[in-house]
Amino acid sequence: MTLAQAQAVKTPTVADLVARAAAMVPTLRERAPEAERECRIPAQTIRDFQDAGFFRILQPARYGGYEMDPQAFYAVQMKVAEGCMSSAWVLGVVAVHNWQLALFDPRAQEDVWGDDPATLISSSYMPKGKVVPVDGGYRVSGHWGFSSGIDHCEWAFLGGQMTDPETGRPDFVTFLIPRKDFTVLPIWDTVGLGATGSHDVVVEDAFVPAYRMHRSKDGFAVTSPGLKTNDAPLFRLPFGQVFVRAVSSSSIGALQGALDLFREAGARRVSHNDASSAAQDPATLELIAETASAIDEMKATLNRNFDHLMDVARAGGQADVETRLTYRYQSAEVSGRCAALVSRIFHASGAEGIFRNRPLSRIFCDIHAGRTHVANNPAKVGRNFGGVLLGAPNMDSFI
Repeated sequence: MTLAQAQAVKTPTVADLVARAAAMVPTLRERAPEAERECRIPAQTIRDFQDAGFFRILQPARYGGYEMDPQAFYAVQMKVAEGCMSSAWVLGVVAVHNWQLALFDPRAQEDVWGDDPATLISSSYMPKGKVVPVDGGYRVSGHWGFSSGIDHCEWAFLGGQMTDPETGRPDFVTFLIPRKDFTVLPIWDTVGLGATGSHDVVVEDAFVPAYRMHRSKDGFAVTSPGLKTNDAPLFRLPFGQVFVRAVSSSSIGALQGALDLFREAGARRVSHNDASSAAQDPATLELIAETASAIDEMKATLNRNFDHLMDVARAGGQADVETRLTYRYQSAEVSGRCAALVSRIFHASGAEGIFRNRPLSRIFCDIHAGRTHVANNPAKVGRNFGGVLLGAPNMDSFI
């Protein structure tokens, strides 16, 4: 798709986008077993997401994007996850890269989107890159893991670490590297999120122009070079607040999918022991109510947090550190809460849940796999958050 074609597309409403995602749920459930076996999301699913406009939700308007608030995007991602969490995971992290690219130097944006604004970017933010400064940029080498959706992407964001010349402290950075400069190692074979195709990426002495590098401290301070051309409030949100929700919110949608399946089965399930129905079991009834309430609460918290962050950005300001830490910690808690609830649903489903051809077993594994992402571990975040509340300085720029 050319830039002119992308800019000519009418912007849908949030309700339109969520309805498109809801319509895909049955198809995504049907595709999920094969996608898991193939260790990749089907190309058709990516095309469906492109056609529905999902990758444009957080993309700059100058490249045909919708520049919608993050709440809109995460509503779509959670709805997609009701059908397939792996598909929602890939959608989440890849589409968020369209938001991050808007923070790069405009020349980097043009490199990726100049010919085709539908071009996608994968990532691995591990600071694994060996970086050597050279005239005009850097020579970068390294081996990174967990690059979700890499099979469908022509560029990659890859993490590195340098020394900040101003402070002498570690400077975490992201390099934008084209596919011609990296090799994909197809190693992904996991018990959960198997269809994400989160393979390894290897770079051997690639030249990266200086303008294709983004500093973590700019993402924290909201001083990124791309803000000179993409000055909408959306792009004035802290990087840490936007990215972490891309790897936690799919668990909420997947838990909703598990609850829907559990309710559907419970309405007709009869115990083999005493011929009683699930609807007569107090523990089952309480679990359904507790899960539905938790899902509503987690969605409400997400929306409340981004409502506030967007209000502050529109006013030209930034949320204070304590608020940002609160929101960061709440995001980190999501996967653990969803894992605990889906475990209870799995156990309450009895022997029916253990069969590989049942979607509940896949959801159980997917949510637990998502919990292992470093951004979904509340322990480190909590220690820093608790320290700040007791008067210590903040030690995390990823907020």
